[in-house]
Amino acid sequence: MPFAYAMPMNMKWNSLPRSLTVAIAAALALVAIPAADAGNRRDEQDAARRAMLDGQVMPFAMIKRRVDATMGGATYVGSEFNPSSNRYRLKYVKDGKVMWVDADGRTGDIIGMAR
Repeated sequence: MPFAYAMPMNMKWNSLPRSLTVAIAAALALVAIPAADAGNRRDEQDAARRAMLDGQVMPFAMIKRRVDATMGGATYVGSEFNPSSNRYRLKYVKDGKVMWVDADGRTGDIIGMAR
């Protein structure tokens, strides 16, 4: 009888240890979370674009340049847009500390900072 190098595995979920089953389920759940967040992020981007095209806010690139000039070399990480107030919140990191900067979308003026 020839020696088989590989044998098919007929594994069932019941035969897996419970901890491994839970870990696999948790990993699958984490994959679904970014997909849901991506939809919210897309809606936010669409709202910012509509506001810019309607002349309600300045282009984001102009706002970011104005804020960058005041941040003293901090690294830009990301931003959020609030369509109800036409405000941007920009996130920066410097020396391991996170800084949030709120900017008025209409004027580009900084209206608040938090560390």
